[in-house]
Parts: sequence; structure tokens; C-alpha cells
Amino acid sequence: MALENSVFPSLPDSLSLPVEEKGEGEDVEVATEATASTGVFNLSEELGHVVTTETAPSPPVKVKRSFQAKLAEREATANQTRKKIQPEKERGRFGWARARRRRQRYVEKNGRCNVQHGNMRETYRYLTDIFTTLVDLNWRCSLFVFVMAYAVTWLFFGAIWYLIAYCRGDLDHLEDETWTPCVNNVNGFISAFLFSIETETTIGYGHRVITDKCPVGTMLLLLQAILGSMVNAFMVGCMFVKISQPNKRAETLVFSKHAVISLRDDKLCLMFRVGDLRSSHIVGANMRAKLIKSKQTQEGEFIPLDQTDISVGFETGDDRLFLVSPLVISHEIDAHSPFWDMSQSQLEKEDFEIVVILEGMVEATGMTCQARSSYLAEEVMWGHRFSPMMLLAEGFFDIDYGAFHHTFEVVTPSCSARELSLAAARLDAHLYWSISSRLDEEPTLTNQAAKQPDSGSANSKGGEPTFIVGEMTDIQSKRDWAS
Repeated sequence: MALENSVFPSLPDSLSLPVEEKGEGEDVEVATEATASTGVFNLSEELGHVVTTETAPSPPVKVKRSFQAKLAEREATANQTRKKIQPEKERGRFGWARARRRRQRYVEKNGRCNVQHGNMRETYRYLTDIFTTLVDLNWRCSLFVFVMAYAVTWLFFGAIWYLIAYCRGDLDHLEDETWTPCVNNVNGFISAFLFSIETETTIGYGHRVITDKCPVGTMLLLLQAILGSMVNAFMVGCMFVKISQPNKRAETLVFSKHAVISLRDDKLCLMFRVGDLRSSHIVGANMRAKLIKSKQTQEGEFIPLDQTDISVGFETGDDRLFLVSPLVISHEIDAHSPFWDMSQSQLEKEDFEIVVILEGMVEATGMTCQARSSYLAEEVMWGHRFSPMMLLAEGFFDIDYGAFHHTFEVVTPSCSARELSLAAARLDAHLYWSISSRLDEEPTLTNQAAKQPDSGSANSKGGEPTFIVGEMTDIQSKRDWAS
């Protein structure tokens, strides 16, 4: 180090020489390369010293490196090769890199609407339709309300029966056989509570009975019987409707995970697949589709989550399904479609959601059922088509639901439906004018053939007509008229 500082005080630190590694425990040869200007060479700082020479070539210097230095260099090289290339992030307004935000679903894949109502002040409206409110509760709350409805009525009337026995003095004459109580064998609150349960549930064990000496008890017995019947009808009805809700039927109505865009009859179509896993069918199945996308009007009004109808065959009746086997629902992208100007490159930049709704009547219960699903823009696959899943077996058709979500690539133009339509129109116009120009040439050929001498008629046999392009002249009839 003293030699370095005294002889070469101003060596450039930026120059370095490549080091060829021969292996662990071996010497490393450092080949020095001359520079035209200074003729001075500098090794990497990892070597721990500097070697200098004149312009004339000098023999290579062998430097011994420790095992730790070689291991550190090898790990650094491996880390550089393992480093993953970060994907290019979307640039913001001021050039700042920002990741593309995933769109929040309006309707989940399982059909649940991702909407929560808040700041509702008129909560009394829920009590005006108490039956629907109880049906819409979750099972935990429904069971709690069911148990509490019976328990509260039993306790309430049990307390009234106990109060009647206490006020009449029946509890003070329990051992008096000449005393006629309002209810026999009611000697406390527990026995009064049991009598309330027996009365409301119409069990009637016969041990505790009301006597004819208590008109107040008779009126209370009638009131409890009527109210008990109402409670039974209300709660049993709520539980029955909740158990037989048709939304559980929608669990066996499945939609494909992706929607596809490809050609069908030379037209771009948006397609998705729907199927029914049960053997009992959906009667009068009807399909609808909505495009959920925010927009801004010409007046500057911003409409969040605007809903636009997507035609799936309403005009032709194709939206009414006979859902015995899985069907591919098709939306033709025409001039009335919201995807009319959308190409493949633009689809990757769009931010929208397609909500599909299947409605029908359950064959077993006769109740209306609705199944929903949705597709985001990244779930729409351009240039794909659904794989076939129906096979013909002996005496029946076999449906392979393992291929329900499978798609395969097909040749599809990447332009929009508008551009594809314009290209087809230009091709039709070219064919029309080319055919019409050929038709215009035919009268000219006919006139040229008519001006030619009748040499062909002389050579032909007598009585045989001569044919010209576009017309026919009967030479034999003219000869007969002249004779």
C-alpha cells in the first residue's frame, strides 16, 4: 500500500480489468489491457492492490483470492440472474408509475350483489313488511326469532295464569279440598308456565285443567288459543318460505368462468355458456344481460355504473331457453351493440362488467328462480370458442361437464365489428362493380356478333336455327316466308 501511494498517487478508480475465474483454490490471472492515452491500468478493488505497467506488454500477474471472496462473487452473480423483470407499470397523468387497479365487482360470480345500503333513516319501513323482513334474515337470526316468539308468549301467558291464581287466593288454599281454584293443580309459577305451554300447543295432558268457576280464566284461555294459532301460522309460514326459497335452486345453475368473442356466421359475437346440473328443468327460462359501465353525458353529467341492455335474442326469441343441456348464449355485435367500436387492443384497456341473469320457474315447486353471474373485461377472451361437451351414446346424449369451462383458440380478426363490417361492405362493392362491368360488356359482344356475315348459316344444315349470344334468330322461318 505504501508503494501505491508513493509511486501512483493519481490512478483512475473507474477503470477495472476483467477477472477470469479458474476455480476454487487456484490462482487468478489478470490480463492487463493498455490504454492509448495514459498507459495505466487499474484492477478491481476486490483484488486489494493495483498493478501498473508501461505501454509495453508485461507478463500477467497471478493473484490469490480467498474462498469467501469467491463465494461472495458467485452469490452476487446468481442473484443477478435470478432477478425477475418487473412488468411495465401503467403511467399516470404526470408520468408516475402506478399499477392498474382491479375493478370492484357489482355482482359477484356466485350472483351476490356487492352493494351495501347505509345511512337509512326510515327503518320503520322494514316493520311494515315484517314477514319479508323475517324471511330475509339469516338462519341464525331466524332461529333466534322463532324460539323467542314461542318462549315469550309462553312466559307471558304463564305469568298471567299465575297472577290470576295469586289474586283469587288459589295459592293460599292448596290443601283445602272444598276450594275450587281457577286452574286445578296450579301451585306456583312453574305449574302455571306448564299450563300455558299445554294450552298454546294443545297438548292437554289432563292433570291441569281450568274450572267453570273462573270466567276470567275462560276469557284468557280463548285469547291464548287465538294468539297461539296466529303465532304458529306466522312462524311456521316464515320457516317454510325460508326453507323452500328458490334462490337455493340457483346453486345448480352454472355459468362459464369466461366469456369469449369470436366469429359466428362471419360476424363477431360475444358468447358465454349456461347449464343446469339438475334433471328437473327450469320452466320458461329467460336470459338477460346488462353492461355495467360508468359514463359521462354530453352535458357533463357523470353516471356511475350505468346499465345498458345487451341483446341476447329478444327480437328473434332466442332469449327464451329450453335448458335441458348446456347452451351457448350469443350476442351479435352489430350497430346497436355497445361493443360495436371495440377491438381486441381496446378490450384490454376497457373497464366494464357484464351481468347475466337467468330467470325461470322451478318445475318442482312452481316458484320463480333467478341465477346471476358477471364477467369483467379481463374475463372476456378474444379469439376463443367453447369446447364441445355433448357426446352421442347408445340411446341418449352424454354431457361431459368437465369441459364446461374449457375454450380453445380460433382464428378471429382483431379489429372491431365496425371495421369488419366496412371491410365486408368494400369487398361486396368491389364484387358488385366487377360483375356489373362484365354484364355491360355482353351487349357489345352481341352487337359485334350480329354484324358478322352469315357465313356460319351457309355452312350449317338447312332448317337448323342459328344462335347468337343473347338472342336467337330463326333463319328457316324467314326462308319459308320469302318462298
